[in-house]
Amino acid sequence: MSHFQGRSFLKETDFTKKEWEYLIGFSLHLKTLKQQQIPHPYLLGKNIALLFEKTSTRTRSAFTVAANDLGAHPEFLGKADIQFGKKESVADTAKVLGSMFDAIEYRGFSQSIVEELAKKSQVPVWNGLTDEWHPTQMLADFMTIKEHFGTLENKVLTYLGDGRNNVANSLLITGVLLGVEVRIAAPSNLQPSAEVVALAKQFAAPNTSFMITDDLNEAVLGADVLYTDVWISMGEDVDTTARLNQLFPYQVNQACIEATQNEEVIFLHCLPAFHDLQTVEGKTLAQSLGVDALEVTDEVFLSPRSLVFTQAENRMHAIKAIMAATLGNLYIPDLNK
Repeated sequence: MSHFQGRSFLKETDFTKKEWEYLIGFSLHLKTLKQQQIPHPYLLGKNIALLFEKTSTRTRSAFTVAANDLGAHPEFLGKADIQFGKKESVADTAKVLGSMFDAIEYRGFSQSIVEELAKKSQVPVWNGLTDEWHPTQMLADFMTIKEHFGTLENKVLTYLGDGRNNVANSLLITGVLLGVEVRIAAPSNLQPSAEVVALAKQFAAPNTSFMITDDLNEAVLGADVLYTDVWISMGEDVDTTARLNQLFPYQVNQACIEATQNEEVIFLHCLPAFHDLQTVEGKTLAQSLGVDALEVTDEVFLSPRSLVFTQAENRMHAIKAIMAATLGNLYIPDLNK
C-alpha cells in the first residue's frame, strides 16, 4: 500500500517534513506531465465529493480540474444543494457521503467539521480551507517557492497583515516545519495566538527560527518572499475602518520591497487581492480610506517579482498531488524510515 493511501489532509501537521518534501516534488512532477500533455489518470473511476460552505474560485477550480485530469468524477455540493448542518448532522452527512464517494473535499468555517467528516466518513478528507488552517494553499505556496528558487534552504518568508488568520497560521507552521524562517509582521493584537506559536515551536525543523513582531522594517530586511492576504477574512465581523487603518502601515508597496534590500525578493498572495479598484468590495473599502489599493499596491502586484498567478495555477498541481497520493494506490515507500 502507498505510504499516503487512505490518509486525510486536514491540517499542516498531518504530514512530516519528509512527506511535505515528497508532495512538493510530486506536485512539480505532475505540473511537468500536464505541460507535456502526458496523461496521468491515477484515479480512474473514483468519485470525489466537493463540499463547499464558502465560495471559491481557485480551490473549486483546482479540485475540479485536478480530479478530471486524474480520471475521477468531481461532484460539487454547495451549501444550498444538500441538507448539511441544517436538516442533517455532520456525522450523518459524513456517513452517507463516505458510502457513495471515494473521498471528500471540504471548504468551510469550522476545523471541527472537517475533522468530524474524516472521522465518520472513513474515506480521505481534504481541507480546502477552514477558519484555522489552509493546508492545500500551503502546498502550492512552498511548491512555488521551490520552483522559483530551486530550494527552500536558507529562505526567509515574511508575512505582513492580519497575523491571526488561517493563512498566517498555516504559513508559520508549514514554513518552520520545512526549515524556512518565517516572520510575521502584524500589530500586537493581530499576531498569532499562543497556541499557534506553541505549535510552531513544537514542529520547527532543527535550527529553524521564526519571528513575530510589529516592526515591519525588521521583519522584511533580507526576506526572500513577501506574502500578504486580505485584511478582513471571509465572514469576519469587525470594525472595518479601524481594521483598515490599523493594517495600512503593513501594505506591501514599493517602499516595502526596497526595505528587504534583496533584489531577488518575490511577492506572493493567496488571492483574491484588493490591489486596485476593479472589484465592488475592494473599491468600497479602499475609497473609505481614500487610497487606490489595500494590502498590496498595483505596482507590486503587477510587477515581474509577483508570482501570484503562477502560485494560483500551482493550487491545481498541488491539490492533484494530494488527491493522487492519498487515493491512487501509487508506489510511495515509507518516507519516515
